[in-house]
Amino acid sequence: MKLLQGKNVIVAGASRGIGRAIAIKFAENGAFVGINYRRSEKSAQELLTYLEGRGYGGMLLKADVSSPKEVDSMVKRFVSERKSIDILVLNAGIYERGSFMDISEDRWSRVISTNLTGCYYVLKSSLPFIRDGGSIIFISSQLAFKGSRHGADYAASKAGMLGLMRSLALELAPRIRVNAVAPGTIDTDMISDYTEEMRKRRIEEIPMKRLGKPEDVANVCLFLASDLSGYITGEVINVNGGLYIH
Repeated sequence: MKLLQGKNVIVAGASRGIGRAIAIKFAENGAFVGINYRRSEKSAQELLTYLEGRGYGGMLLKADVSSPKEVDSMVKRFVSERKSIDILVLNAGIYERGSFMDISEDRWSRVISTNLTGCYYVLKSSLPFIRDGGSIIFISSQLAFKGSRHGADYAASKAGMLGLMRSLALELAPRIRVNAVAPGTIDTDMISDYTEEMRKRRIEEIPMKRLGKPEDVANVCLFLASDLSGYITGEVINVNGGLYIH
């Protein structure tokens, strides 16, 4: 029995990295997956082709999560075909390096609008269609706890996500469960600017002695989306190889 058989899922930010791994993992377990993307149309189409080539169901959902009109249109399109939503994964996000004093007002607004306010827009449009027994999963970050020397706006947005998650967990229980995953250093495009020396240094810092894989995060999301976590809500699961223990 597949853990998500017959479930309808929207993954915000699904075309690459962690989002892509989540979409594949959920489809493999029986879910129909709405693949949200903003600009990476080629990657999103490749993902849909991959899923359909293996007999899995999915559809492309182009929308900038920082635009309430685009989000509302995306959700209505998904529901017009699938009728309802069972699982919502809030993964869309951007990260730009730089010290706090280097953060312009435009950059601050762009990061917060995408990473945090985008969650608000997707939730507002989706919640009326999420069925009883549904699951909402926020993809936060270890930086929500430890902060960042070169991404204060990103850390603030990810910490804000956790406040929103906990509030909704209280408000929506027992009808809908709401949880979060906080990844550590995952081997995705986000660390593509790491030099070989930086990668080696980070691996030495991690007790598990390796970088995380997108599938490591996807496996935890599968647990939180399924009935295996039926008595868990308002929690954050860290997936960081022991890099940050609290």
